[in-house]
Amino acid sequence: MTEHTGRAAPVAPAAGPGSGGAPAGERAAPGGAAAIRAEDVSFGYPGRPVLRGVDLTIGAGELVALVGLNGCGKSTLLRLMAGLLRPDSGRVLLGAEDAGHLTRRAAARRVALLHQTGPPVPGMTVRQLVRQGRYAARGPLGMLRDAEDEACRRALADAGVREWADRPVDSLSGGERQRVRLAMALAQDTRILLLDEPTTFLDLRHQLEVLGTVVRLREERGLTVVMVLHDLAHAARFAERLVALRDGRVAADGLPREVVTPALLAGVLGVAGRVGTDPEGGWPVCYPDHPLPLAD
Repeated sequence: MTEHTGRAAPVAPAAGPGSGGAPAGERAAPGGAAAIRAEDVSFGYPGRPVLRGVDLTIGAGELVALVGLNGCGKSTLLRLMAGLLRPDSGRVLLGAEDAGHLTRRAAARRVALLHQTGPPVPGMTVRQLVRQGRYAARGPLGMLRDAEDEACRRALADAGVREWADRPVDSLSGGERQRVRLAMALAQDTRILLLDEPTTFLDLRHQLEVLGTVVRLREERGLTVVMVLHDLAHAARFAERLVALRDGRVAADGLPREVVTPALLAGVLGVAGRVGTDPEGGWPVCYPDHPLPLAD
C-alpha cells in the first residue's frame, strides 16, 4: 500500500473489457482461492427483477468496488453475499459453503456487512454499540456475561475510536459515527467485510478518512473487502478491482485502469465524459460532461 495515497496494493492483474482475457465476472481468484463466488445468480422482488444471471468470483484478500446506477443490483448483491437474501436461482458460495443455506447467525460469523445507514442508538455508548458486533460469535447469554472481549478491544483500536469508547454515539459527528459502525463490523471478527456505500452523507474529508481506514485494515487484517461506491473517482483510486453492474448483470470487471473508460461512463453510468490519469498515483480520473438520454 502506498501510504500517502491510501490506495490498495494491487494483486494479480485482472482481465478488463477488451483486454482479451476472461469475460466480465469470470476473473480467476488469486492463487485459486475464492472467498465469494456467485454462480448464475438471479434475484428479484414481485414484478421487479434485480439480478439476472450474475457470475462473479471474489478472491481471498481482494479489495473490490461495485459501481453502477441506482437500482442496478449492487446492494442486493451484497445482501446475497451476506446470506440475508436467498437467490431465486443460482447460488452464492462463501468458501465452500452455500450462503443461502446458512442461518443468519452462522453467516454473520463468516461475513460482516456494514449497511448504508444504522438505526438511532439513543443513550448507547461507542463501547456498547461495538459490542453488538459480537452477537454472532457469543450469542445473547455471552453478551450478558462479559462486558468486553479481545475482539472488541481490537476493533476499537483498529478503527481509531478507542478514545471515544465511553462517549454517547449520538454525540459524535457523522464521520465519527461511521468509523464506530465500522468498528462494530470489525468486532464480528470475520475475514470478509462488505460495505454498502460507506461514504454516504459524509463530507469529502471524512470520505477519504473512512476509505483510507478500510484500505489500511484490509492490509493489516488480511481481509477480503467488497464495497459499493457511488463515486467512481473514489472507486478508481481506492479499489484494486472494479465490477460494474448494469441492469442486473456484470457489464465490466477488471483493474481500474482497464475498466474506467468513456465507454463505461456512457454505457454503465449514462454520462458522456473523458478519462485521464492522475499524474502522481496513476489511477484513472473521470471528467463527466453531461448526462446521456435514457435508453427506452
